[in-house]
Amino acid sequence: MARLNDARARNIKAGDKAIADGTVRGLYLFPSSSRGHGKWILRFVSPLTGKRRDMGLGAYPEVGIAQARRAAFDARDLLSRKVDPIEERRLADESLRLTQTMPTFETAARAVHTQIRDGFRNRKHSDQWLTTLETYVFPFIGNKAVNELKANDFADALRPIWLSKPETASRVRQRCDTVMKWCAAQDFIIASPVSIVTQLLPRQPGKTSRVVHHPAVLWRDVPVLLRDRIRSGRSSVGKAMLELLILTAARSGEIRGMAWTEVNLESAIWTIPAIRMKTRTEHRVPLTPRCSEIISKQMSSQYDGVLVFPSRNGTMISDMTLTKLLRDWNVESDVSGRIATAHGFRSSFRDWASENGYRRELAERALSHTIPNATEAAYHRSDLLDQRRDMMMAWEAHVMSSLK
Repeated sequence: MARLNDARARNIKAGDKAIADGTVRGLYLFPSSSRGHGKWILRFVSPLTGKRRDMGLGAYPEVGIAQARRAAFDARDLLSRKVDPIEERRLADESLRLTQTMPTFETAARAVHTQIRDGFRNRKHSDQWLTTLETYVFPFIGNKAVNELKANDFADALRPIWLSKPETASRVRQRCDTVMKWCAAQDFIIASPVSIVTQLLPRQPGKTSRVVHHPAVLWRDVPVLLRDRIRSGRSSVGKAMLELLILTAARSGEIRGMAWTEVNLESAIWTIPAIRMKTRTEHRVPLTPRCSEIISKQMSSQYDGVLVFPSRNGTMISDMTLTKLLRDWNVESDVSGRIATAHGFRSSFRDWASENGYRRELAERALSHTIPNATEAAYHRSDLLDQRRDMMMAWEAHVMSSLK
């Protein structure tokens, strides 16, 4: 068999048969799509499996004939010692990668956060994800390589808050598990050890016993609040936002982030895009006459911006704005010794709806709650907008009843 030389290699073209090197058994130059370009392949029978394997040795002419032969000779030497050269290369690459790139837990966590942060509902939740790890985990294991971490390491980090802050501890555990599963997907570790952490820690209180309700104004007291506080004295953007929040039973962030592009006053519908919703599902809100009036008033002074209720510099108003109003007014709630919260008005509406005979699915749709039962959810494809409009009109009539 004639030895391969550069003249023959430079003339190889697409469609040609592979050219045997003629010096090293099993070494071939396969043609590429361009004339004079190819790829080196060493064909051999694996001493481990007894099956034929093809080992790539680079591209021609980037890898010349002499260089390809040296690589093929080295591989043949391994084969003579019953070593599969492809497996040997894989192990060498893996060892090099692990020694050079094995991240610490903090490095891995920050990498994961960078990948997932765009999926959070808002900047606050994105920051919280990382902040909890910075506070409760990094001081303990942040500088440890992920392949050295065991379940005990995570248990030790979580133990100080496991019983005193069970909700936070559970979220932190889930975030640690997310990081370690990412590490497993990157082949840094075999599997996440976080899944068995609960076996090393005392049993937490049940979820039912640790649910903290948002302090709410009793639904019968909402009309008085509107008359004596919201509609009393000088008007303000904060008061307008709070009244709209009460009338729509929306979340504070949904009101504060309301954009003009979401509002259609002609059809009296506010459409909140999925990206701004907690449920990641688009939500339509029927606007009652008073809601439209509040928004129209904002339009006369703020329509040139993006937000319906912007701050002075055009950004979203702080989430403390409504909280401060309620604190300044010292608004009593259904929780002894605690001031009512803006989020609590959703509970006020929900209790009103229940006690006034409105169907559960209508009230839940108004609150943009998901249906936990998958079978039931499959049959509820309509958002019941028209029926909800009638309910919200009745809610508005109740809220404004003290103004008569």
